[in-house]
Amino acid sequence: MDLRSDTVTQPTSAMRDAMIRADVGDDVYGEDATINALEQRVAQWLGKEDALFCSSGTQSNLLGLLSHCRNGEEYIVGQEYHTYRYEAGGAAVLGGIVPQTIEVEADGTLSLDTIAERIKPNDPHFPITRLLAFENTHAGQVIAQDYFDQARTLAEQHGLNMHLDGARLVNAMAATQLTATELAAPFDSVSVCCSKGLGAPVGSLLVGSADYIARARRWRKMVGGGMRQAGILAAAIDYALDHHLERIQDDHDNAQWLATTLKTICADTNIVVSNARTNMVYLTLPSLELAQSLKHFMEQHHIKIGAAKKLRLVTHLDISRDNLERFVVLFEDFLKRKRS
Repeated sequence: MDLRSDTVTQPTSAMRDAMIRADVGDDVYGEDATINALEQRVAQWLGKEDALFCSSGTQSNLLGLLSHCRNGEEYIVGQEYHTYRYEAGGAAVLGGIVPQTIEVEADGTLSLDTIAERIKPNDPHFPITRLLAFENTHAGQVIAQDYFDQARTLAEQHGLNMHLDGARLVNAMAATQLTATELAAPFDSVSVCCSKGLGAPVGSLLVGSADYIARARRWRKMVGGGMRQAGILAAAIDYALDHHLERIQDDHDNAQWLATTLKTICADTNIVVSNARTNMVYLTLPSLELAQSLKHFMEQHHIKIGAAKKLRLVTHLDISRDNLERFVVLFEDFLKRKRS
């Protein structure tokens, strides 16, 4: 059992069969029929003109930023957002793009007033502000769509583009009952990952206008992201879109059950359990030592979790309610041992 992330899912037998049967060609030459069809499908799904298959969410976000901003230009981004904090500074290193960070609010948004204050005036002393970068979901929280509509109005007032890191956009879809097109509408570009909740082994797609995706395709080649017979990977995503979208709600239901159960168990402890809004439950533990001890205890029972004071538990395709019931029994046993 692995509760560290939804990136750890294994391809199902049916998905592997679809991969074996994929019609493939050379994608760098534009001749992989399965890749071409997937790009068209995802572009239409998100209501954009074109899409580009990428190896990972980090790559699709990188290409997204590089295709919006030139060397020395700036993007405004949350201090805790993935594009800034967890992608190795790629936009700065490879594109010379300057990040202007803003603290993330408790609900996962960025203060629009603070964004407006951080947009640079037309002055040669400053980098040119070019882009606002958001994410949805953020730390398991779904961002309200009217917030992004307001951000869009602000962006248009200042001539800025907007990019969405939609690594878990399918979770936002399940939680809001909005379509992918509706969620993507305020944005000029969206990166959507397929190797998390959808359960594909590899792949993310960047969507936007045809001209924008043409620039991204050139950047993809430059950073070594061109692939040849990659249709075997696209076939897995096609299968996931056909068969795994509807079951995302199961992950949310399991996370809500887990959060409710752990809150009861932890009621008389100093462990704080968050509400589950999508497929993530956060436990705030009193010390790193306790977190490390819990991790070691669970490892002895063949369960993988992280070791942080703010511990994230993630439900996904390979986690059943029976798995979670077993985890809860062991978690309660761990607490009893610590009390004795």
